[in-house]
Parts: sequence; structure tokens; C-alpha cells
Amino acid sequence: MIRILPPEEARKIAAGEVIDRPAALVREFLDNAIDSNAGAIELILEEGGIRLTEVVDDGCGMGREDLELCWHTHATSKIRSMDDLKNTATLGFRGEALAAAAAVSRLEICSSRDGREAWKISVGPGERNAPVLEQSRRRQGTSVRSLGLYDTIPARKRFLKRPGSEAASCRQIFNEKAMAFPGISFRLTQDGVLKTFLPAVASLKERFCQIHLQEREGAFLHEIAASGAGFSVSVVAGGPELSRADRRLQFVFANNRRIQEFALLQALEYGLEGWFPNGTHPAGAVFVTIDPALADFNIHPAKREARFLDPGAIHHAVSSALRDFSRVKFHRDTSWLPASPHRPASQRLAMEALLSDPPDFAPLPGRATAFAAEQAVQYEAEAPPGGVRYVGRLFGLFILVEKGEELFVIDQHAAHERILYERFTRGPVPRQELLVAIPFNAESSSDDAFLEEKREELEKLGIALRRGGDEWLIEALPSGWKVSDRDTVAEILGLKTAGTNLADRWLTALSCRAAVKDGDFLDEKTALALAQEAFSLPACRCPHGRPIWFRIGREDLLRAVKRT
Repeated sequence: MIRILPPEEARKIAAGEVIDRPAALVREFLDNAIDSNAGAIELILEEGGIRLTEVVDDGCGMGREDLELCWHTHATSKIRSMDDLKNTATLGFRGEALAAAAAVSRLEICSSRDGREAWKISVGPGERNAPVLEQSRRRQGTSVRSLGLYDTIPARKRFLKRPGSEAASCRQIFNEKAMAFPGISFRLTQDGVLKTFLPAVASLKERFCQIHLQEREGAFLHEIAASGAGFSVSVVAGGPELSRADRRLQFVFANNRRIQEFALLQALEYGLEGWFPNGTHPAGAVFVTIDPALADFNIHPAKREARFLDPGAIHHAVSSALRDFSRVKFHRDTSWLPASPHRPASQRLAMEALLSDPPDFAPLPGRATAFAAEQAVQYEAEAPPGGVRYVGRLFGLFILVEKGEELFVIDQHAAHERILYERFTRGPVPRQELLVAIPFNAESSSDDAFLEEKREELEKLGIALRRGGDEWLIEALPSGWKVSDRDTVAEILGLKTAGTNLADRWLTALSCRAAVKDGDFLDEKTALALAQEAFSLPACRCPHGRPIWFRIGREDLLRAVKRT
């Protein structure tokens, strides 16, 4: 039998969709505090926010009339109609948060517009028709507190996590809000202990460093600007010395909201591609400021997503600005090679004394045209003249050569990898037909769409694919490709994330697979010829961004053994 739920029960169920855990309270309360033009905001948590979540600000405050209305469903000062959603520039605008908090906890709000007259309202589950409004005392601004989240809804409360886990989620929201507003000071107090204090700073870069880096690492953080029709972008990005093994320190903000936007995270990676070695990733944040008429922030209940009218233009602006910046900055400033902040100070000083800067270069742009030829290179002829003398090999990986008054320590794999990469980019990749095709199934419809769309481009790169019923068949691969079937399929499907750099990504993988490896023996003639060709390369880093060599001058060595 169908029944209509009582209004109070329906409100509690709806409120549970808006306020599903303490972090949701933190998000909504902080949004309102920021919208009040606060200069200082404090978040107070007890038991991970379950017992108490409170936000205190020094913003514009509310008078008695506003306080009486603010906790009602869809009560808001920020929009009047659907049309206003196209132009809203505030963080909180739905008018649901305070009403939802009052439905699932006891809500107390105290506010003053001028610091002289203040009012306090208390409302909670079961008391919605009898809120308590009384005069109070406080400075200008507002305090909003939620007490006993889900105390009256045990079925939901048992699904909350331990206080420590809930507190961690609250801290994440706190940090995200603070990142976008460096001009506001933020404090976080947890169970009576001050955990975080972020004084106001002048730039997004400084705030990013405050939250995520050690102070001495701030020197390796950069802020880059870009713009387009109806939008501007500020990108905070760390140099190669701040590389990370994962993408956890990558963020996207749109009009100061943290959003999930994979395309712009891709733009951050693409713009810095070639500078982060061995599969590492840059740390950074993309801050997009866009005309609200060109974006829809009303597509997700928690405002975690946004829809842009022209996402491609923003992606291009970000990746192009980063690419231009990195070519100028990183190829001139190579101090990060010996001076990574993760090295002990004594080791950094010793390295700085020995290493000199590599020559100026810029990484080659990605190419999507026809590509080049040889799978491996044979070094059997006499080395061409050039004043390079073979000294020896070290640790089964490094070639030592003397050139003028400098000793070069060359990574044989990285050097050979770059040589092959340069050759692959000059003509079509030769391929070999497979005696037995490799069958595989795409894992998703997006994989199928990618393979269909890129089949012709992949064929130019030496990969022949054919659809055979419900599965795909690999019928040809680049000559000399010696990789397991499983890894081959993984490599090809992995190209889906490469975007416009698909060809460059594949040629990099091809070069890496074909290059000599750590431990491979090279005789003197072969090693010398490889070194000679390495010196003629347009870039002294491998396609993954690792240096091919470092050099030690005669004077550096003399100083090192105190013979000057």
C-alpha cells in the first residue's frame, strides 16, 4: 500500500542526501562563511565533527529577520529565480544546507552585523515549529554549529566512520577551501587542539605551499597565468624537483570551487610532459575563473562537478601556457638536477660543486605525423672525430668519456632511448605481420570508441588492429617489438589518456623497449659511437625527461681533492 510520508520524515530523508557526513557540514558552513566576505575563519571539530562541527567567521553577519528565515528550506539571499543560476558567483546558493543540518542535528546560529546587537537561534529535529530565538553577544560575524549529527537517526549514524576518519575528510574540505582563498586566514581546532593555522598570504602559490609543502620547497613552485574568451586561468605547478609518484597533489578549481575535472588534470600533465622522469607526476593546481554564463555549477548536489561551454579552449590555454613556461624555465634552470630538496644538505652541496649545467635545450613537441624507422642502431664503424676519448664503463650502466677538460658520465639506456626516439620521429614505423593475431576484449565502451577512432593513426605507428566480432585482433606490430601479449594490450589501451600526444607517447614507449638496458654490455667501439651520437642530440634528456649525462670539469675535480 502506498502512503505519503509525514513531512518531518521526508525532510530527514532529503537532508541525508545533502548532509551525508560531517565533511558535508564543513563544506556548506565554510562556503557561507567565505561568501560573507570574512577575513578570518575558524573550523572547530569534536569527535570528527560528529559531536560538534562549528564554523566561526568575522563576515558581514545577519540581523534578526535573516536569522529567523535562514534555516528554512530553500532560504537564500543569493538567487531569486532560475535565471540567477546562470550568473551566480557565490559558493553557497541552493538554500538547502542549513535546513538539512537542522533536520539531522541540532543547529545553533549566532550572528551580529555590527558587534553591538547579536541574535542566536536554536533549531533541531522535532523542534522545527518551535525554534528558540534570543538575544546574545558576539563580535561582528557569524557562528554556525551542528551538534549531535544523526543522533535522532540511528540507522544513518551507524554508517558514519570512526571519528579519526571523519576528521580526515573534514580536513580535506578545509584545505580545499583555504587553497582557493589565500587572502583569508583559516584555523582548524580539533578536540580542543589547534591543528592548523594558515595566515592570509598574497598568492595562490604561497597558500599551496602552506598546505602541501615544506617551506624550503616553495622555491620550486611556480605560478603561471593564461586566459581566453570569457575565462582566465592561474596554474600553480611544481618543478621536476617536486615530482610525485602519484596524482594526489593535483587539483582543479573553477570559480574557487574544487571540482572533479579529469580533462584539466590532463592539461596539467600534458603541459609539463617530458620534464618528469620515470612515470612521476607534477604537483599543482589549476584555478579557472570563468564567466558564470559559460559554466553550469548546478549539475551536482555537492557542487563537485561543473560543465563548461567550451572545455577545449580552457584545456588548450592551460597546456599551452605550461608548455611555453617549461621550455623557458626548466631548460635554463637545471639546478634541480643536483639540488633536489629531498637530498641531504651535505650531499646537495657536494653535487653542486661537481655538476655543471647541461646545454640549453627544449623537449621536442609531440608529433602525430608519419614516424621513423630503425628499431635498433648498430655501432660498428669507427667513431667520427670530435675530441671524445673513451675512458671506461661504470656499474654496468654508465659510459665514461673525456671531452676537452670535462668528464662525461653517460646513462647508456637514456642516451640510446633518445637516439632511437629521434630516429622514430623522422619516418613511418616499419612493422611486421604477426603469424597469429593477438585477440583481446576492450574493458569498456570508451576503450572500443578509442580504438575505432584512432585505428588509422595507430596503423601509421606500426600497430594494425581489426575488429573480429566481439573482440579486437592485433595483426601487426612494430618490427622488433618483444613484449608479452598482455603487456602489449595494456600499452595500446594506455594510449587512451595521451590525448593529442598519442604518437609521442607510443614512440617514447617504443624507444624505451628497444634501447640497451642496465647491465647490457657494450664494447669500447660501440660505447664510444653511442656517446658521439648522444652529443649531437638536440636534447640531453631521454623522452621521459631524465638527464642523459652529467659532466665534471677538471677544475671541479681539483677543488674536490683540494689541489687548487
